[in-house]
Amino acid sequence: MSGAVKLQVAIVAHGEPLTELELRRPTVQEVRAIKALPYKIDKNEEVSLDMDVAAKYIAVCAGIPPSSVNQLDLADLNALSWAVASFFMSAASAPSPT
Repeated sequence: MSGAVKLQVAIVAHGEPLTELELRRPTVQEVRAIKALPYKIDKNEEVSLDMDVAAKYIAVCAGIPPSSVNQLDLADLNALSWAVASFFMSAASAPSPT
């Protein structure tokens, strides 16, 4: 599961203006390197985002530098963070037989 997220406010990454980010599912190696999930589950089983960790995943999954993540509008940061968290809450699609 991956997809484009349209940004409400453009950012600059690698010297280019971006109006949307293409997010890909993180690999197990990337998850192990970050050493945390982008969300927390409290004792009432409510899910909340860990924004510091989510920002790391956004940089990795969108292929942009952390400095570009810091340019995100708060609404875009929220949308991208939930999109990243959703990768951990559903299985990847199985490849179709050919």
